[in-house]
Amino acid sequence: MDALPRNRALEILRVLKDNLSVSRPAEYYDDPFRTLILMVISQNTNDENTFKAFHRLSDRFPITLRALAEADVGEIEEAIRVAGLHRNKSKAIKKLSQIVLKRFGGLSFIHTLSLEEARKRLVALPQVGPKTADAILLFCAKKPVLPVDTHVGRVAKRLGLAAQKAGYEEVRRALEALYRSQDYLSVHWLFIAHGRKYCKATRPLCKPCPINYLCPSKNNVSKR
Repeated sequence: MDALPRNRALEILRVLKDNLSVSRPAEYYDDPFRTLILMVISQNTNDENTFKAFHRLSDRFPITLRALAEADVGEIEEAIRVAGLHRNKSKAIKKLSQIVLKRFGGLSFIHTLSLEEARKRLVALPQVGPKTADAILLFCAKKPVLPVDTHVGRVAKRLGLAAQKAGYEEVRRALEALYRSQDYLSVHWLFIAHGRKYCKATRPLCKPCPINYLCPSKNNVSKR
């Protein structure tokens, strides 16, 4: 790995740590099944409605495999309505719960299997793509993988840390090569926070951005 891109990547991380605060509530992200349900609910909606829906669901049912596998899909649907796409998501939550319960008896395999095998098993589940699988593996099993959501991908590309046309796996591998595995969690949350506060999809705030002096795209994206 060329020292210059890595040095710039490390400087980006240092500055973001100094300028952004990130909260990661353990109640959502330390248990793999709760994380899985939260991420299904979060699809195509914002954080506020995701957490509202999750809390309403947890008020009605324990967020456990057996409880949701046996729950009435209509009750799940009503609980998560605020998150949108509630009919599809409620069916997915019940089906996922049933499959994981019957096939694996839980998600403890994320701790015992290798990263590759655990990831393969997760993405074989309905409604679980690479991002969801990687998030569960990083947050809950502390596996060395860096999930790439839309903010992470956008920020990485604008900063020149990944190719502009790179897909999910290419962005993930590029970032993992630039950062130490112990920094993957910080990179994930800080890039999301930066994408929301400064490096927005439209009308990015390049002038006040604390890392604009490290960004090769600032003169182009700020004109959009």
